[in-house]
Amino acid sequence: MTQLENVTVLAASNVYFDGKCVSHTVITADGTRKSVGVILPAALTFSTGAPETMELTAGTCRVRRAGETDWTGYAAGDSFDVPGDSSFEIEVADGQLDYICHFG
Repeated sequence: MTQLENVTVLAASNVYFDGKCVSHTVITADGTRKSVGVILPAALTFSTGAPETMELTAGTCRVRRAGETDWTGYAAGDSFDVPGDSSFEIEVADGQLDYICHFG
């Protein structure tokens, strides 16, 4: 997905990890909440409340979900799922990672 149609974008940014991850909340016409953001080079750990699908639109990363021992590499065009009430580690080695996070 490279473009979201007919959405409302909340102007306030969500800034995490001292600016290493910045996103904006997007509300679709049917009320679904998503976030669109960027992760700069870093190794970060995110906690999830609801299940999430991370859709990568640019860049590369590697991910390790809670309970896993192996890392999995992802690139633009890939996506990965994370269960609710869980966590995942993500490493962006260089450049930036652009993403759309689908909740629920």
